[in-house]
Amino acid sequence: MAMPTTTAGRCDRGVTGLTAEEREVLYALGCGLGNAEIAATLVLPEQVVAERLGRVLEKLGLRDRAAAIVHAFDCGLVVPGQGPRRPEPGNTAARRTGTASGPWLRVSVLGPLRTTLAGRPVDVGPVRQQAVLAALALSPRRSVSRRRLLEDVWGREMPDGNVVPVYVYRLRKILRLGERPDSVIRRDRYGYGLVQGIAEVDALCVDDLVTRAEEAERTGDLPGAVRLCAQALELFRGEPLAGLPGPFAEAERVRLAQRRVGLAQRKADWQLRLGRRLEAITSLSALALEEPLNEPVAAMLMHALRRDGRRAEALAVFDRIARRLGDDLGVAPGDLLVRARRAALLGEDAGPGRGRAGAA
Repeated sequence: MAMPTTTAGRCDRGVTGLTAEEREVLYALGCGLGNAEIAATLVLPEQVVAERLGRVLEKLGLRDRAAAIVHAFDCGLVVPGQGPRRPEPGNTAARRTGTASGPWLRVSVLGPLRTTLAGRPVDVGPVRQQAVLAALALSPRRSVSRRRLLEDVWGREMPDGNVVPVYVYRLRKILRLGERPDSVIRRDRYGYGLVQGIAEVDALCVDDLVTRAEEAERTGDLPGAVRLCAQALELFRGEPLAGLPGPFAEAERVRLAQRRVGLAQRKADWQLRLGRRLEAITSLSALALEEPLNEPVAAMLMHALRRDGRRAEALAVFDRIARRLGDDLGVAPGDLLVRARRAALLGEDAGPGRGRAGAA
C-alpha cells in the first residue's frame, strides 16, 4: 500500500498549527485508512498514530474521528482523484487502475431514488440524506451551499447544528468508488457538488436525449426524433423523487412530472406528422387516463381521433373531461377543448395544438 508523496504544503487552509507528521495522519485518515493501516503506511507504532490523531483533534477543535475525516475533505487536504488506490479483487484491469468505461455512480430520480455504484445497488441512508444527494444530483456543474441544502431539504424545519456536513460525510463514505478512498462529492468555497464525469443522473440523460431529438427534427429525421423521445420516456419509473421530503423535492416532482407529459405530447405530435395515428392515439389515450384534468392532452387526443375518422370517440373524450373538470374543479372546459369539440362536430382541421406540446 502506498500513499501519494508528502502532504506537507498540499493544504495550509484549515490545518494551521499542525506539524508535518500530524498532517500526514490527517491526510491518511481522510483517505479512508484505519489506525493500523496508517501505522503500516507511515511505519509507525499504532500508539504513536493514536497520539498524533489525538493532537490533531485537539488542535483543530474537532470532536471525533468522523469530524476529522470531514475536515480533511472540506479543507481540501484530500481531494477526489487522489489518495491510495487499492485494487478490487475480481474486477477488470480498468477498475484496478482507477478508471472505468462508464460512470461509477448512477443516480435515478425519475421514480423513487435509486443509486448504483459500479453497477451495484447502494442504500444511501434515511430519506433526508437521500434528499441531499438528490439536490446535488439535480444541480449539475454548480455548487450548492450548506444554507441552500438546509432550505431545500428541511424548509421551515431546519435543524440546529452541522447536519449537512454530517450527511455529506456519510454519503461520501457510502459512495466511495469501490475500495478507493476518492469521494464522489466535492467541496469548494461555494458549497458541495458531485464530481463531474463520475455520476450519471437519469433526469440529465433525458435532457440530452431531448436535445438530440430536437436536432433530429430540425434535420427532418422525424423517425429518429420519435425514437429518441421514446428512450427519454422509458427512463421515467413512476412519481419522480417519490417519498423524499423538502421544498426542493416537491418542486422537482412537479417539474419532472410536467416534463414527462410534455415529452409524451411531443412524441405523439411527431407520430401524427408521420401518419402513425394508431401509435399516437394509443399513447395519448394512456396519457389522458393518467392526466384526467389535462386539457391540452385531451384536445390532442380528440384531434388525433377525429383525423382517424373516429369522431364519436373524440366527442366522448370531451364529455369525459368536461364532467371531471366540473365535478373536481368546478370549471367549464377551456377554449382549447371547445375548439377541439367544434372541429370534431364540423369535421374541421383545427390542428392538434402543437404549441403546447412543443414546450416540453
